[in-house]
Amino acid sequence: MPHLTGSPAKNWFLYMILCSDDSLYTGISTDVERRFRQHADGCGARYFRGRRPLQVVYLESGHTRSSASGREYQIKQMSKAEKTCLHLSMATTGNSSQPELQ
Repeated sequence: MPHLTGSPAKNWFLYMILCSDDSLYTGISTDVERRFRQHADGCGARYFRGRRPLQVVYLESGHTRSSASGREYQIKQMSKAEKTCLHLSMATTGNSSQPELQ
């Protein structure tokens, strides 16, 4: 698995998590592995109180805090179909930065 912390200048990640109810949660963090564990342990976002995170299905790196927040907003405005296409396009390109967190 690739190391999921970034450089000091651009150390923010945007991630998308597939949830137990088949929904997609989008968030940002400087440490995706830690944040996934927080979600899984029930210490993260309230969104996970009624569902479990299954795995990170999409990841973008090299963001500043500001660009990550902007991209998060863009993705949260997308339909479920558009988000699914986004994460499936990453899977079909064989991008090695896609983490396997569980």
